[in-house]
Amino acid sequence: MEVEGPDAGLPPDREDVMAALLAQQRRFLAFVERRVGSRAVAEDLLQTAFARTLEKGGALKDGEGAVAWFYRLLRNALVDHHRRQAAEGRALEVEARDADGATEDPELQAVVCACMTDLLPTLKPEYAELVRQVDLEGRSVPDVAREVGITPNNAGVRLHRARLALKRSLERGCGACAAHGCLDCSCKPRR
Repeated sequence: MEVEGPDAGLPPDREDVMAALLAQQRRFLAFVERRVGSRAVAEDLLQTAFARTLEKGGALKDGEGAVAWFYRLLRNALVDHHRRQAAEGRALEVEARDADGATEDPELQAVVCACMTDLLPTLKPEYAELVRQVDLEGRSVPDVAREVGITPNNAGVRLHRARLALKRSLERGCGACAAHGCLDCSCKPRR
């Protein structure tokens, strides 16, 4: 990741500030990467912080003060990032609990479109297995996650993505039948 240099049309009073920050770019990236565990995420956070500096850093006049200020900006960005991650994790836990608490109607299970079963093998194997175990066999997401060796949150994400992929496949293959819930499947069985 490279940020444009101080000659990028900045006012003269901010060129020295950006030069001081750009000189520390590798250190900033290492600082953020150690805290998020991903180079790509760290680069995104750092890029956003540089953009904020260009927007709001006009009051900074010396390079050394700018570096300390930028570290504070990065710490705040990290706090925001971790808060977003925690919120996403809580949302996935709620989804996993809701999926666990859902009771299956035996009549509904009997009339599920046969196309769904035919399309399961077209999904990624780990997605197909989650759909089969959770949605068709009625097992809980945390139980399946433990068995597969992933976290319940990861399983919730995979299950969500698997359902979306299956939905798209059903809509492509079954058309109107899939849009109305596949309760009166008129599709020809695939052979």
